Formats: sequence, structure tokens, C-alpha cells
Amino acid sequence: MIDSRLTMLSMIQRHGTVTAAAHSLRYSPSTVSHQVKQLAAELGVTLLEQHGRNVRLTPAAEALLRHVDVMSAEWEMALADLGRYSETVSGSLGLCGFSTAASLLLPPTMRALNQQFPHMQTQTIEAEPGECYDYLLSGDADIGIVVAAPDIPAGGDDRFSHHFLIDDPLDLMVPLDHPLADRATVTIADTVDEIWILGRPGTGYHQLVMASCAAAGFAPRIGHFADDWNTGTALVHGGFGVCVASRMSRSQDLHPVRRIPISGDNAPSRHITAVTRTGADARETVAFALKTLSVETECLMSRLGAELRD
Repeated sequence: MIDSRLTMLSMIQRHGTVTAAAHSLRYSPSTVSHQVKQLAAELGVTLLEQHGRNVRLTPAAEALLRHVDVMSAEWEMALADLGRYSETVSGSLGLCGFSTAASLLLPPTMRALNQQFPHMQTQTIEAEPGECYDYLLSGDADIGIVVAAPDIPAGGDDRFSHHFLIDDPLDLMVPLDHPLADRATVTIADTVDEIWILGRPGTGYHQLVMASCAAAGFAPRIGHFADDWNTGTALVHGGFGVCVASRMSRSQDLHPVRRIPISGDNAPSRHITAVTRTGADARETVAFALKTLSVETECLMSRLGAELRD
């Protein structure tokens, strides 16, 4: 019910360019530019101004979007209120999340939703954390599962509600014949002399390991870059270094290595959160999905921890 042109303006605010906003909404840049100009003409104010090669929102546009955020939250609350008068829950509910969550957490959550609300359709979209926020803003998804990172909206962003799920530990992956392989746990300081396989600079994975090592008093010796857990573990299996991998990943099943929990104050972990549009968590279907996600996450991490101890 919110004018789609306001969503376009909000995306421009988020991404900084018309082109990037159009890409996130799957429109052409010319369409977005035309629609926003049309909105500005109807309102009688200037909404965008050129700033170098980019555009920036005018004070009028910033003021408008503050009201849009309030309207969006009120609309979500209205949907929640209207749901109490409906005998049958129908419509659709979209979920999105990064690859590990999409494979381990979203299928059982959708099964539970389909059982609880048989007349409602569900859809999953595998997406990077930053993309999840775009899907939420565009209305293509109602819940996103994200990993905290510097390039995603902070918890104080009034457009979104964040619901903590779990801290996902990163375990050390070493070759089966590695000197540390018989250890029940290690600290990050135990890797001071190792050659590391890290995500590329700028990725959350890279930043997380670098910060953990720095807190332990050393800079890791980087030998290779691999963003994917499976690629990193394959390199470890080949004897090219060590890496860390999410407790939720099953990369050692493809490439036999020793997975060792990391203990101590500097142990790296990923902060995993479910995100909704502000006010959407009051809807019966969204609240049920969030509760299911919380239970599924706790059960998964408990099982994975038990497997590691065994």
C-alpha cells in the first residue's frame, strides 16, 4: 500500500546511486529516475540533487522518508490487527538468508509454517546479508537471516527490527596430521606460526579473523584467500594452511580435516540475527516464523556442539 516511488527513494538513500537502487529493485535506472522525478513534481519539492557522479537526497527527501518509515511501521501494525479478524490465514510469507541459513534453517521453518498455516504460500530466497535488507525494503521478503557486518544497517535503524538468534562459533580447521589435530580445544594464539587461508580483504570473514588475531597480539600470515568455507577447507585438506569455518558449515564432510573448537576471549564467532521490517513482528505469521527460527537454531547448534565433542 506504500507508494512504490517512496520505496525507490528509500533504496536510493540506502545505496547512494540511482543505478544501485534500480539494480536492487530489478528496475532499469531510467525507470527509477523517471518515477522519482514524477514524485517530486507531484509533491512540489526537489528530492534528489547531483553530487559529483552520484546523487544525494535533499533535506526535503530526508524529511519525507522519516514519515515513510513511520507509515511503513504503522501499515505492518495494521496488517497485524486485521489478521485477528480473518478466519483463515492466507497470502504469502517470504524468507531470505545467507547460504548456510538458507540450507539449514529456512526449510524446517517453511515446513512448520506450511503446517501451521496451510492456506499461506511461503518462499525462500538465498541472499547475502546486504541483499536481505533490500528484499525486506522492497517487500519481496518479510524475514531475513543475516550475519552482523559493517556494511549492513545497524540495530538502531528505525526501518528494521533485529531479533538475535545465535552466536555461531568459528572452529579451526587443520590437516588430519597437524600438530594441533589431537587437541580438544585451541586458542587463536596457538595459530601464531601458521599460514592462514582467509576471506578476501573487505569481507566480514576476513575482518573477523584479523580482529581476533590482533586482539591476541599478532597478525596472521596469509597464504591464500577463499571466501567459501568449502574452498578454504579443501586448501587445508591439501596442506596449504589453516582456516576457520562456521560451526554451522559442514565443509569437513567434503574435505576430511580436523575441526577444533576455539576457546578464550578472542575466539571468533558470527552474530546471527533475524530481521523484519519494523512492526512486522506483530503479525501472527511472522511471529510464528521467528519463534520457529529461534527453536530450530538452538536445536541445530546443540546438535553440532554434541557432534564436535564426540
